[in-house]
Amino acid sequence: MSNDFAELAIPPDALEQGGIEVLRAAVVDGAVSVALRRSFDDPATWGRLLIDLARQAARAYALETDMSEEEALERIRAGWEAEGLDPGGFN
Repeated sequence: MSNDFAELAIPPDALEQGGIEVLRAAVVDGAVSVALRRSFDDPATWGRLLIDLARQAARAYALETDMSEEEALERIRAGWEAEGLDPGGFN
């Protein structure tokens, strides 16, 4: 078993212009491990960030699988709703 960490590249615009990393997530032993910075004055901004992440993930599924972007987004939404049924649950 390897202890290597496979990280993503820094987004090109952040590399060119700078910025502040607000979220890092990894899958460790099948569970999600997250580090984040509060970052925004209004928590509603996190809602906009999360839907943007969901849309980008749906596009990745559409590009890399036989699933459509719409189907992937619907599956993401279903997972969101299922997780919301367990308000105290963290992975």
